[in-house]
Amino acid sequence: MQRRRFLTLAGAGGALLSAPVVAQEAPTINWRMPSSFPRSLDTVWGAAEYLTKRVSDLTDGKFTIRGFSAGEIVPPLQVLDAVQNGTTECGHTAGFYYLGKEPALSFDTGVPFGLTPRQQTAWLLHGGGGALMDELYARFNALAIPCGNTGAQMGGWFRKEIKTVDDLKGLRIRTPGMLSMVYEKLGAIPQQVAGSDIYPAMEKGALDAVEFVGPYDDEKLGFAKVASYYYGPGVMELGANLCLAINRDSWAKLPPRYQEALRAASAMAADDLLAKYDANNIVALKRLVGQGVKLKSWPREVMQAMQSATKQVLDDYAAKSPQFAKVFTSWREFRADQLLWNSVNDGAAENYLMATREKGL
Repeated sequence: MQRRRFLTLAGAGGALLSAPVVAQEAPTINWRMPSSFPRSLDTVWGAAEYLTKRVSDLTDGKFTIRGFSAGEIVPPLQVLDAVQNGTTECGHTAGFYYLGKEPALSFDTGVPFGLTPRQQTAWLLHGGGGALMDELYARFNALAIPCGNTGAQMGGWFRKEIKTVDDLKGLRIRTPGMLSMVYEKLGAIPQQVAGSDIYPAMEKGALDAVEFVGPYDDEKLGFAKVASYYYGPGVMELGANLCLAINRDSWAKLPPRYQEALRAASAMAADDLLAKYDANNIVALKRLVGQGVKLKSWPREVMQAMQSATKQVLDDYAAKSPQFAKVFTSWREFRADQLLWNSVNDGAAENYLMATREKGL
């Protein structure tokens, strides 16, 4: 409306108004964005670069965001702190890194035996999850926009074969968020270690196992050099949603078109990241197996124990925190419907294709 009025005025001899009006509509704004992820990963770090480029493109270079990889200006697991305090205007991170701040933030990323990327997006955008996350992040003077998902992650790298649940006891394993609580229930010793620090810890023997992402990222980080057994399927992490955490005061100062540019750029980055993982993971896995990595499937007994431990962890948190219980109830009801739908359609079709892949197309 204001732009049409300006054009009318300009046509009537109001051209002198053009410069200040345009400047007001499109001010030059520069933000900083620390990431929780290392520059060596062209997936998750690449998604941060993709996002910032799209924001600049959508605003004709008027709104720029400078990205910083893990540890450059903020420790990788303290990105939300920097956003909350206004040290930086935004940050590229994942909610489950802040289990100690608010356990329910884990649902923003994903919990064991949880939602697939499509289901997670549906819950956040159309299943009530987004409003619940807004409530949580507001307590930290932030809001969060989904900006990517890794898809189902592998079970992880282990120095020894896992044949029974007892083989997990005493293992020092790098694993984040709610996964760490599940492993603790099973007798393992979880460690919170940033992505860039995992390989040195494994090499020095400070860790016995690591769960990170999947073949494409794990290959780049060299985990095959320090562990021989690679486990799946990713029942403990069917997806991991990343977020662009934004300081609320900084957000409120943005022109509406810049806010929409951030939302649009985040959505584009999300599509690109998941597509990159889907295209590259199987290629990397073939290389790893060709190099001698022992690809293993979790024994059913181990997966059942993981599922039982997950239920205990979630129920324990819900009993202690009304806020957690509120989010958990919404998530659980949505998940139940999604599993039902999947059994009727997508999942049933995929099972048929897998069973007939040698005979079919």
